[in-house]
Amino acid sequence: MELGIYTFAELTPDPLTGKMISAQQRMQDLMEEIELADQTGLDVFAIGEHHRPEYIVSSPAVVLAAAAARTKNIRLSSAVTVLSSDDPVRVFQDFATVDLLSNGRAEIMAGRGSFIESFPLFGYNLDDYDELFAEKLELLVRLNEKEKITWKGKFRPAINNLGVYPRPAQDKLPIWIAIGGTPASIVRAATMNLPLALAIIGGEPRRFASLIQLYRNTAAKAGHDVNTLQVGINSHVFIADDSQEAADIFYPTYAATMSKLGRERGWPPMNRNQYEAMRAEHGSLLVGNPQEVIDKILYEYELFGNTRFLAQMSVGTIPHKQMMRSIELFGTVVAPAVRKALG
Repeated sequence: MELGIYTFAELTPDPLTGKMISAQQRMQDLMEEIELADQTGLDVFAIGEHHRPEYIVSSPAVVLAAAAARTKNIRLSSAVTVLSSDDPVRVFQDFATVDLLSNGRAEIMAGRGSFIESFPLFGYNLDDYDELFAEKLELLVRLNEKEKITWKGKFRPAINNLGVYPRPAQDKLPIWIAIGGTPASIVRAATMNLPLALAIIGGEPRRFASLIQLYRNTAAKAGHDVNTLQVGINSHVFIADDSQEAADIFYPTYAATMSKLGRERGWPPMNRNQYEAMRAEHGSLLVGNPQEVIDKILYEYELFGNTRFLAQMSVGTIPHKQMMRSIELFGTVVAPAVRKALG
């Protein structure tokens, strides 16, 4: 199993002090986090795309290009590229460039996005939400397969026997489809034989097992080799030397972030009892000491048979020193134990 980290690069006030670091400092902290993940032997570091004041990355490829120059082995991915409101040609070119800079370590994790700001920003209609993604995904896959293409769609000008450059160092860029649990998106990924990344941000992980089975069953019906399917699980994770310490560090920023989202989407505010229930043995939060996180990663593997696990450690702004310790424990204690357990 590949193990890694993903982040949305939050820039939010400390809920305890109200203070907020500068965007420049947050970006430098992010570079140090990626470097540490690489140095500790983690497999993947992925960065999200957002167009809101709480996040500092609107162009993951630019940040990943900087990371490519400062790392040696770790794979570099978006998490996600909001493909519905972007141009697949530019997405492919940007990530092919990252691939060249990183000597073949770039990936694209494409999704429809969990926020809607990019649609009006780039002049798209939300009524076309799913149709935009389907068309642009088909074009991105085509671009990845052939140097010159002829293509015509509804939302983008046609391409008539044109080449798209540069080409990546890899034969093809890995393109993952990221979902939050929509069955139609799972069927799309399976039918197209694309790797699937499932984000579990609430509830009990076992409730999602049927979705992964749907993915495998649909791929098999489409004639794809089920044994080659790639499944990633993305979860909220924070690690400290002591379980209670981890819980106490992570709770304030997690609760503030989830409660803010709740106000926007109609969820109730997060409280400590709910949080602790999610930290329980079969809950969705992997927050605790290294052994607790090891056990929960292996539990999720039993449920899903996943080939990748990515940890989102910054749900809200965690102090940099504590974030670095969490990454260090993940790379030097948790990851080796999980790899050993899985052979």
